[in-house]
Amino acid sequence: MGLLSGKRLLVTGVITESSIAFRVAEAAQREGAQVVLTGYGRLSLVRRIAARLPEPAPVLELDVTNDEQLASLTDRLLPHLTGLDGVLHSIAFAPAGALGGNFLHTTRQEAATAFGVSTYSLQALTTATLPLLTEGASVVGLDFDAGQAWSGYDWMGVAKAGLESCARYLAGYLGPRGIRVNLVAAGPLRTVAARNIAGEPGSGEGLDGDWPQRAPLGWDCADATPVAKACVALFSDLFPATTGEIIHVDGGAHAMGDRLTSRLSRGAAR
Repeated sequence: MGLLSGKRLLVTGVITESSIAFRVAEAAQREGAQVVLTGYGRLSLVRRIAARLPEPAPVLELDVTNDEQLASLTDRLLPHLTGLDGVLHSIAFAPAGALGGNFLHTTRQEAATAFGVSTYSLQALTTATLPLLTEGASVVGLDFDAGQAWSGYDWMGVAKAGLESCARYLAGYLGPRGIRVNLVAAGPLRTVAARNIAGEPGSGEGLDGDWPQRAPLGWDCADATPVAKACVALFSDLFPATTGEIIHVDGGAHAMGDRLTSRLSRGAAR
């Protein structure tokens, strides 16, 4: 019996095996969950990736900016799942003009695109699946610490700040239905999305910088397993009274205001 035995989950955002969403789906299946994936664009690729899970998962097309696809999502899920115990929101996008130091020159449309895909989509996806969400269900979104500005992250950082606020409002409105809404703020990871931002994680530049050294527990930019495990825990029944929360899974870097608190200095302190 796994932590998610009998749970039915919808997982969005799988693109490749390096996707955080893929690792979440994989970990959830290993804990006994039944999983359906959604994909956007290259569905044939997503289906090939879905076949590499411990149990091949069905894939539904979902563009979160397409109202028709959102409206039909429940009907398209029903042949696979008669109810939902959890939804993973792993969707974010910003045009190139909204990233990489272009903050002062980003157009209104570029910023609106980043907000619509990365922020409003949490509300859109949650309300689209609401008819199937059971009492005690858990909505989990993937976040990146929006408490400060990050070089090159620009309007995606603004969108993530909005995502955090959106999650709190959803938690308030859905709490009376017994539905939890939480975010997992991951440290930088080597994903397709990360490569679209100046300074790929692990390069020593951009978002991660010296993240592995600043994190008291260390941080592996190539390993999404800790993030996947956190999502599994939030989907489980282990957090029945936790909602509107942001769980940081980043080696503790978000809590360190002084770069001297690195693994090297901790070793010297011993």
